Amino acid sequence: MNLDHVRTFLEIADAGNFHRAADNLNITQSTASARIKVLEERLDRPLLTRGRNGVELTAAGRQFHRYALNLVQTWEHARQEVALPRGFRTLFGLGAQVSLWERLIVRWTPWMREKAPDVALRLEADYSYSLMRQLSDGLIDVGVMYLPRSMPGLVTEKLLEEKLVLVSTTKRKLFSEYQPDHVFVDWGYDFRDAYNEAYPDAGSPAVSVGLGPLGLQLILENGGSGYFPLRAVRPHLAEKRLFRVPRAPTFRRPAYMVYPSSPIDTDLQAQALEGLRHIAAQERES
Repeated sequence: MNLDHVRTFLEIADAGNFHRAADNLNITQSTASARIKVLEERLDRPLLTRGRNGVELTAAGRQFHRYALNLVQTWEHARQEVALPRGFRTLFGLGAQVSLWERLIVRWTPWMREKAPDVALRLEADYSYSLMRQLSDGLIDVGVMYLPRSMPGLVTEKLLEEKLVLVSTTKRKLFSEYQPDHVFVDWGYDFRDAYNEAYPDAGSPAVSVGLGPLGLQLILENGGSGYFPLRAVRPHLAEKRLFRVPRAPTFRRPAYMVYPSSPIDTDLQAQALEGLRHIAAQERES
């Protein structure tokens, strides 16, 4: 069975749409359709049905889905372990969003190396969508992210919660209208909705960024205001390079870890998750 065909089936099942899935895989829609046709012929069952609201799995498609996940994940683990350097018994992959690296992954890595010195680590930095795709394909074993999606075979567990606060390079009152020096950091759709509700008259920002550290660097070097995690701005508040804006609303931003419900190595996964929970607990106490 061709793994590209299996991956195409999983992408269509996830996207719910042939066109979107083809774009994600960088193939044509006709190629995606042809791959599904071959799968259905091999299994002698229809796997997908098309309707007004997109593509849905048939009963056979739902049954095949969990086997398709296992096929792709097993192959990826086999491919990676064959290339293992000497002295390591297995490989463990972890992916996280960039803004969580310093807080969690930089501290988790030495913890994991001490607890499992015979395990090679492969670390990835990416966004939530890509991390979910890598989890589904078996390219990583755990993903740490802000915006997980519900997918069959994956468990989502809340790991920690960040407090986003409004800070400024100068002391100022709470604003309600457009501020030319305000840097809007896009912390995700939940934040956007809450921000627009709290600041309905703020208008479109002059500057917006998709990565928190970049936004923080912008205002520290050029002046301005923005919403950032309290733990990230605390040193600058102490040095009076930044100031909290009085009575400004705060927002909560949870981070999650996502992992397979049936891992290949249960004990290794448990050890990795224990380390992440331990470091997150230390963060909450600090």
